[in-house]
Amino acid sequence: MGKKAKKEVETPFKETIEPLPVEGKTPETVVLLLNSPEEDILLKACEAIHTFAEKGDENKLSLLGLGALKPLCKLISHNNKLIRRNACMALGLMATNGDVKIALKKLDAIPSIIDKLSLEEDIVVHEFATLCLASLSTDFVCKVQIFDNEGLPPLIKLLSSPDPDVQKNSLDIIFNLVQDYQSRLAVHTLGGIPPLLELLKSDFPAIQHLSLEMLRNITIDEDTRITLREVQGFEKLMDILGNTEFSDLHAEALQVVANCLIDPESVKLIHKSGGLTRLMEFILSFSKPEIQSNAVKCIAKVAQSSENRNLLHEQNVEKVLVELLSVEDDSVKTATCQAVSPMSLHPATKDSFRDLGGIPAVVELLNNESLVLREAATQALCSLTQNNQLNAFAVYEAGGHELLVQQLYESCPRTVANSAATLSNMAGQEVIHGSILSHGAIQALVEPLKSTHTQVLVNTTQCLAMLACNTEARAELQSAGGLPLLVNLLHSFHKEVLHSACLTINVCASDEPTAVEMCKCGALEMLQEINQSANRRSNYSELAMISLLNSNLSVKYSLTGHLTSTDIISDGFYDAGKACAGQRILALDELSTQPVNQHRPIIVVHTATEKRKEDDKHKGANRPESPTEKRWTMMNDFSLQLLANEAKTSILPLNDQREQFTALARLVSGAMGGAVDKGKLHEFPWVLHLSQLKFQLQSNVVPIGLIGKGFYCHRALLFKCLADCIGMSCTLVRGDYNRGWNEVLLFEGNPSSKGYSPQPCRYTIDLMHQPGSLLTANTPAALQYQTI
Repeated sequence: MGKKAKKEVETPFKETIEPLPVEGKTPETVVLLLNSPEEDILLKACEAIHTFAEKGDENKLSLLGLGALKPLCKLISHNNKLIRRNACMALGLMATNGDVKIALKKLDAIPSIIDKLSLEEDIVVHEFATLCLASLSTDFVCKVQIFDNEGLPPLIKLLSSPDPDVQKNSLDIIFNLVQDYQSRLAVHTLGGIPPLLELLKSDFPAIQHLSLEMLRNITIDEDTRITLREVQGFEKLMDILGNTEFSDLHAEALQVVANCLIDPESVKLIHKSGGLTRLMEFILSFSKPEIQSNAVKCIAKVAQSSENRNLLHEQNVEKVLVELLSVEDDSVKTATCQAVSPMSLHPATKDSFRDLGGIPAVVELLNNESLVLREAATQALCSLTQNNQLNAFAVYEAGGHELLVQQLYESCPRTVANSAATLSNMAGQEVIHGSILSHGAIQALVEPLKSTHTQVLVNTTQCLAMLACNTEARAELQSAGGLPLLVNLLHSFHKEVLHSACLTINVCASDEPTAVEMCKCGALEMLQEINQSANRRSNYSELAMISLLNSNLSVKYSLTGHLTSTDIISDGFYDAGKACAGQRILALDELSTQPVNQHRPIIVVHTATEKRKEDDKHKGANRPESPTEKRWTMMNDFSLQLLANEAKTSILPLNDQREQFTALARLVSGAMGGAVDKGKLHEFPWVLHLSQLKFQLQSNVVPIGLIGKGFYCHRALLFKCLADCIGMSCTLVRGDYNRGWNEVLLFEGNPSSKGYSPQPCRYTIDLMHQPGSLLTANTPAALQYQTI
């Protein structure tokens, strides 16, 4: 080029390229020379660009702006070996810049670069081709291109390259590729495990660490673990762990071992060679927290199977775990607790851990500031106390129950779930049960009922089922607002949550005030819906329904129209009439506040005397008084009291049971208008009488003792009420069109006479037409009494 041309291509760049045997030494000139047909010029131009790019990112960007990238991509495939080498050097170095990498990605250069990985190429070409691919392989699209263009096979072969830079670059590329499943599987099928193990002997720590990191990543797949076992990979890993000179590799080597110990075959292999013993010794001989925690994680992996737990128990693993709980580092204690959990599935481990003093040490961790450690500690205690009352008592003696109640307020769902499960495991012992309650467990369990975390809900409800087995606990749950939250869980479509909620409702329904409150929350309607569903119905939902009804006889009678001889009517019982399925039955306090209407009256039973009210007050001293009690303790039914007293004084003394039922029937009939001829039944003014009572009382609720003209349903209710009051057994059945009747069982004949049958006979008692007559069940006379 002449002087004029030379002046025109000069640029303001401070850096200059070393003089070439041609006119010009600026970057622009050299980039232009990359298109020269002369091989000697191409060789020198590539060399000059490599030298220029080597001086920093600013120069790499300058070359990118001048268009050096495209010709370099072409020159890496030049027939001249030296030109290929220099072009690769220049391209590989430029590719380490982010902007160059983006531009290179658009040029679709990956297939050409992969071609340079051939073993026939120069080691220098390998070095810079792999350097280029290492930069590109951080991009997802480029990773796919490298895999699709069969880049893995030559890269795996290059792991055995004599050049450490080639090894390192190849490791970087493969490591980026194996983040994806298909590449991870391909590594072991292409024979990548042996060279990776061989690289553990490298003189360069970076290569050793990267090789271990790669092994940790790919051994999450079972086939890779099998291959590692077949090429004696465990032995090589254990050799590293046994060599103090490789202490910087121990933490990563343990991570690989932890992955491999998932397989029972691997555990057998390592145990057979004394590996488990060496692992125990290794844990206690090193004080570096990272190494200890990773080693304990290995134990946790081994403990996943029952067979392996037995092996670990034989190696006295419990002693090692207890010692590690005294280590200052939180990560070690966390990993230890995480290992205790699976090991505790082995019954003997539970006992050994307790005998070695491990339980107080775990309980103490509940005071730690680390959320992760507290979660692991609660999980360990949950496992240790499962089906082990001695361990449960040991936790109690260490004050663990109080700390576990505090954990119920934590934000971590797993901590809450574990704590609730542990308290549930402990609550079976009476002394512990009372102490748990005394520390506010019921109140603490209310908030978790709002959780959306499945295990929290399951464990919380199960814990409540264990704790709410006395009146005081149920009253506390009610006053804390827990009952609506509990009932709301019946909406859940998660099977285990629904079952646990039903189980807890079954327990809470043991007393009437709690049962009534749950009914107010719609529990019965929801349970009816559940029990009509083929998918959601279960023994738990049916049991919950039965328990609710048995503790709320008023609702039971409205829904089912039947009370058994064991369903004892007491004060507060009311008959609101027949209810339809799915219809919510209002509580008595709700019904009593409604304006007087034209519907049938609600008949209420109330025989409370002053003495009985005092007894009830004393009995319920520790629970809130229900609205029903507040209203009706102020309204004594003196007529019913007189009938009850008469039944006790005149009927109970009778020796013959038949006579007792007959006499009681006559007492009831006399109180409610006497016998009524069947033909004149339509003239009996019971409807008008009840309307007058409602008007006089200005209430829809009428005490049964005030009814002087009662129909079938009223007489049957009064008979059942008085019979229950004096301890006589009978049922109460609702029929259609205001019919109602009672059935009793009587033994016929003399037990000492011939032909005596131990089977009782069932009778319907006539309270309406021939009071006291006993109508044999299912006979025309009985059926006629029950129907119009």
